[in-house]
Parts: sequence; structure tokens; C-alpha cells
Amino acid sequence: MIDLGERPGAAHPGRKLLTLVHAMLAGADCIDDADLLRCGATSQVLGHRVMAPSTLGTFLRSFTFGHVRQLDRLTEQILTRAWAAGAGPGDGPMAIDLDSAVCEVHGHHKQGAAYGYTRKLGYHPLLASRADSGEVLHARQRTGRANTARGTARFVDELAARVRRAGASGELTMRMDSGFWSAKTIRACRRHQIRYSITVRQTKPIRAAVATIPEDAWTPIVYPDGGLAQVAETRYQGDRLIVRRTRLVGAQAELFPTWRYHAFVTDRVGTAVWLDADHRRHAVVELCIRDLKAGVGLRHCPSGKFNANAAWLVIATLAHNLLRWIAQIGLGAHGELVVAKTLRRTLLALPGRLTRSARRWRLHMPAGWPWAAWFELALARLRCVAYAT
Repeated sequence: MIDLGERPGAAHPGRKLLTLVHAMLAGADCIDDADLLRCGATSQVLGHRVMAPSTLGTFLRSFTFGHVRQLDRLTEQILTRAWAAGAGPGDGPMAIDLDSAVCEVHGHHKQGAAYGYTRKLGYHPLLASRADSGEVLHARQRTGRANTARGTARFVDELAARVRRAGASGELTMRMDSGFWSAKTIRACRRHQIRYSITVRQTKPIRAAVATIPEDAWTPIVYPDGGLAQVAETRYQGDRLIVRRTRLVGAQAELFPTWRYHAFVTDRVGTAVWLDADHRRHAVVELCIRDLKAGVGLRHCPSGKFNANAAWLVIATLAHNLLRWIAQIGLGAHGELVVAKTLRRTLLALPGRLTRSARRWRLHMPAGWPWAAWFELALARLRCVAYAT
């Protein structure tokens, strides 16, 4: 699947890719951390030879943009197999959250790194996650100075084709913040019959549209004590413009005495109150980004080469998704919060002793291990899956 041709590090790409994935699952956030897998009998458990960090660095630096696209294709095929094994949405609806992240780096020898809107040196990748499971459906590395909306229309085209080929046949809904609000993005969603919900910026036309909403059209919604919130809707360029306004009451009202407005455009069906609540659930994408950084190594971009770091991003999304599929297929966790560090501590980083008898490996766990039942359940369920070959 990954053919680097005659470039240095081209031999045995499968071993090197699996070493990187398993290192990330074990908590690695730099290439040297792969040495963690080279101790004891780890390679016998993993089923492949663990490659040295220097070899992995050469492998990553050999990637070009085309090789990163080969890696994209590989992750799509793995996604298709995982969904066929029971982790997919099938013909049901699926909500997709689109967002960008800032991967901070240090030093002046990182190709493509630059200062963006956060005034931090780093990269600015695009990410699309599945709302109910936290899987990363697609990712694309970008330079640090890239505008938030740069390449979004093409990214939506690739994402739509990717999830359809993987087996998602139901209605697709895409939620985005105001950085992605553009006519190109909306046209791309309409072209693929994707429902959209996009936060808008407070421009003059938007403020003028909000001003036309009559006072009796506002509907109160539940809000924390000390404040009020109301929702209403109007039309804007053929779409529904749903507006939520909030204000403080009581002694705190002196800080913000007037209404503050938050609006988004959508072509979805439903009441304004329900759509507003669903749009605010777009925030779950931040949990996905948090787990990518704190859980599977995206806190750092280890190479000085841009395409090597692009490959690192795609490999990190693969490791991230493997944890999600373990939770979904192995533990039956659907629509629940899954944290990479928790799964690593309870299911992956097990203390124990390996023995071999009658040509079979046996794991002897310590007495009283609190998560032994969860480990045995996940192992039994995963062994029952009929994997495509």
C-alpha cells in the first residue's frame, strides 16, 4: 500500500508503520519513544519486528505529498474494515465536526511551521471527526500560516467521498465554526447533499438580519443561574439563520448589560431550539483534538520535514481511531466518552508475565488487577469479530 520507490527507508514499510502506531498507542510523542517497544518480549506480542528510532526517522523523511496520500488511502481502507466489523454508522445519520488545530513546535528548522492567528509557532492542520464516537474521519496537514478556511471545499469533497466509500449510507450533517463560513464551503456541502450548520461572523449583513427579528419571536431556553438565553430565527441568503442571545441578570448584569448574539446558518430541518442545542454540541471536536495531542503523540511534530510531519499526523489519527474501535467493538461503548489515557492504563499497558506453553502464549496478570474483567471482555469480543481478509 505504501511504496516509497528507491528512496531511503523504503524497505519494510509495514513494519515501520506498525512500530509507529504501536509506539503512539503506548504513549509515544516523539520518534525516540519507539525504543519503549524494543525491550523484553514486546516484539513477540506485537507480531512484527520493532524498528529502531533512527530507521523510523529515515522512513518518515522519505515521504512526499504523494506518499502521504498513499497513507491516506491506507487509513481509509482500515476505516472501511472497522466499520464493516461493527464500528460504522451503517444507514443511520452521522454528524461530522470540522475544525482546525494548532500543533505547536519549537525551533527554527521546522519546514512549513509559522506563526498563525494564535501567535504560536506551529502547524495548522484540518481535522474532521465523527461526533458520536470521536473517530478522526479525515485529516490534512497545513502550514502554520494557513487561514482557517484554506482548502476547506476540497477537504469536504474528499471527506464526503471517503465516508461514502467506507460504508456511511445515511444522512450526513457537518458542523463548523465561523472560521469555515464561506460560499465555497456551503456549495461543497450542497454538492454532496450534506446538511450543514455553520457559525457566522457578526458582519453588518448578519447584524441587519438579526435586527429584523421581532421581539415576540424570541423563545426562552434553559440557561445557568444568573443569566437569560433566548432563541429565534430568520432567513439569510436562502438559509435559516438561527440566533441565540444571552445576557446576565442580577448584580453581574453591570458587566454585560446588553444582549450578546450568537448565530449560525443551516439548511437542516427541526425547531430552532433543538438545532441550537445540537449546533453547540460541535464542541465535542475539542475532546478529539485533546486526545490526539495528549493521547497519541500529536503534541509534537518530530521532524524538520513538512511531509514527514504530515505522515506523522495521519499515523496519529490511525492510532487514535484504533483506540476508539477497541472501545466500540471490544467494550460496546457507543456514544460514550472515551479517553486515550484511560484505555492505555486499563487495557493496553498491562503489568504481567508472558509464558509460552504448548506453542501458545499466556499472559499472567497480577492478582487483584482492577480492570482484569474489562480486559477479558474486550479480548473475547474482539476475537469474535469476523475480519475481512
